[in-house]
Amino acid sequence: MHGPASPGWLLVALCAATGAYCLLRMRSRVEEQRRAAGGEALMGFGMAAMAVPAAVFTPPSWAWPAYAVVFGAAGVRALWAARADAHHLHHLVGTAAMVYMAVVMAAAPDRHHGHGGSGLPLVTGVLLLYFAGYVLVSGVRLLPAAGAGVGVAVGGGWGDRPELARACRLSMGIGMVAMLLTL
Repeated sequence: MHGPASPGWLLVALCAATGAYCLLRMRSRVEEQRRAAGGEALMGFGMAAMAVPAAVFTPPSWAWPAYAVVFGAAGVRALWAARADAHHLHHLVGTAAMVYMAVVMAAAPDRHHGHGGSGLPLVTGVLLLYFAGYVLVSGVRLLPAAGAGVGVAVGGGWGDRPELARACRLSMGIGMVAMLLTL
């Protein structure tokens, strides 16, 4: 996750902006959207924090286990929520990926990350395939249907725009692919 500085800062900006928009979505009138947005905001800000270039800030040794605990707890919450809505299974995979990356970073603090080779290749590969597929499917879902007009939801605020929520999830998927590639 700590690759070259310029792509690292771009990833930080993407994830932080996504997290900020998810906080805005928490103001939605729809309760389920608010709940999902909270978990996605945590994921966005967590990814932003993990992507800060190592040349700028090297986290203390306790930070990686703390990330693993926070995202492990978020994973338990996603597992519990998946009983009612299968969408939370994606959140479960995302939190599991974050726990995995935190454990890899904690286990190899002296290795220079950003050149690949850290972690278990099979686990990293499976997660890369999942998130690459998720990004492709999410991108296709953002394409407007043939002949359909593109308009702004009347009466809805920024937090109630489903196409922006999908774009938010797409951005986090792209960020996850980038983080896994540089692990």
